[in-house]
Amino acid sequence: MPFQLKELAERLGIESRGPDKTIRGVNTLEKAGPDEIAFLASPKYGHLLENTHAGAVLLDEKHAPRVESALVSAHVRLDWARVVMLFARPQGSMRGRHELAYVHPEAVIHESATVYPFAFIGPRTEIGAGATVFPGCYVGEDCRVGEGSTLYPNVVLMAGTRLGSNVVIHPGTSIGADGYGYVQGPAGHVKVPQIGRVEIEDDVEIGANSAVDRAALDATRIGRGTKIDNLVQIAHNVQIGPCCLLVSQVGIAGSTTVGAGVVMGGQAGVADNLSIGDGAMLAPQVGVGRDVPAKAAIGGSPQMEYNTYLRAGLALPKLPELLHRVRRLEKEIESLKAAREGGQDG
Repeated sequence: MPFQLKELAERLGIESRGPDKTIRGVNTLEKAGPDEIAFLASPKYGHLLENTHAGAVLLDEKHAPRVESALVSAHVRLDWARVVMLFARPQGSMRGRHELAYVHPEAVIHESATVYPFAFIGPRTEIGAGATVFPGCYVGEDCRVGEGSTLYPNVVLMAGTRLGSNVVIHPGTSIGADGYGYVQGPAGHVKVPQIGRVEIEDDVEIGANSAVDRAALDATRIGRGTKIDNLVQIAHNVQIGPCCLLVSQVGIAGSTTVGAGVVMGGQAGVADNLSIGDGAMLAPQVGVGRDVPAKAAIGGSPQMEYNTYLRAGLALPKLPELLHRVRRLEKEIESLKAAREGGQDG
């Protein structure tokens, strides 16, 4: 759907400068055409403005005079996300409940929900208004999928899983599988039944091929507005606060509590029964083995304060040279000691 540039400005509540134009899409500064809008979020890419063919550019006040038509924003990245949203095409085109979906007679499907063919909806499950369940999804018994939520293909919600409103679960993700619980018995490992559930609050998004395990007794919880990347593992009984960011391949072991606004870099690993304070930042590949205070920044494995981690990283390539110097100094010290002892004996 095309928009006039001034119409885009009105929708965003920002200023339009220069000639009005019809905008039919979005693109990068390098590849945008005369009917597309691009954006400049960082001054280091400012040189691209000289040769761009974009019909308009979303940028800040400082750089606005450098283009013919501009949308001037004080929050370029945020407004760019809003622009792209206007042009984004939603996945899927079907509406309603397909006859090839299996819906248990005791399930309750809102009339405005969409259920694609080959989805399975179990007994006593509720699918809310405007929710979408794509092909290959399994939604077990006693689940709740909130208003406007989307389950992309091959998502699994095991029994008792509860999703709030506007939750998005990407393809291949499993929610509510058994937590990893065993005890040693005389004949080997004995499974501890995991009889809890998973509760996911409003506006959470979970990437592809991730896993959130059901609690042993109560609930594994993910707080409102948290965004989780692909290939993330969240174990049983974990409690994640609101507005967290978990990047790809993060792993959080059982019964750990994560506060509000926590950021975990890729492949960060968190041991069980820990507390991660509000606003903490965990660097990629950090190995967390003890509690992290609120607003702390840590890195390394084992964990250390982030600036210490950076200094250690800079020093690491110098270790072979330092070891060589230490050995040489040790030899010199031994030679001096030997010479001193020889002089005393004389």
